Amino acid sequence: MNAKRPKIPAEVACHVLSHFGRGGYPAGDWTESLISLIDRADAVNRVKLCTTFPDYGDAILLAKYDENGIAVLQAIARGQAAA
Repeated sequence: MNAKRPKIPAEVACHVLSHFGRGGYPAGDWTESLISLIDRADAVNRVKLCTTFPDYGDAILLAKYDENGIAVLQAIARGQAAA
């Protein structure tokens, strides 16, 4: 994650956790589509989407590629940590 990006809000953490079946709560239809697109995008398009939607991009990258990413997102969702 890039330190210059905004912190991941609890709501975003909840949406991403729900997408990956790890808790949280579902996003609305448009936002769930965005999460799905970032999750499935090739490298070039993922960069474009993550640049435009950095909080969702950071949360999804945490969930997918960080060994402790799900735990971090769960803590953010509970209000116990900030990414």
